Amino acid sequence: MYDLHLPLALIPSFGWQEGLVILAVVLLIFGPSKLPEVAEAMGKSIRKFKAATKEVEDSIKNETQRIDEESKGDSHDHTE
Repeated sequence: MYDLHLPLALIPSFGWQEGLVILAVVLLIFGPSKLPEVAEAMGKSIRKFKAATKEVEDSIKNETQRIDEESKGDSHDHTE
């Protein structure tokens, strides 16, 4: 079958130290009063991205299944 996941090398992982640095930079850029708004906007963006990614994965999976079923149907037609 087909693998729809990205290699882990393309998705960098980071620990709590990096997260703390990112939080400090965001705090310096936006200030403490804007932090809840920024966090909410980021959360919404992440949810939308995940939904879009799932939709694309489902579409690809459905299409590959359809193609597999068609190719199996074609191979049965040639054996008769």
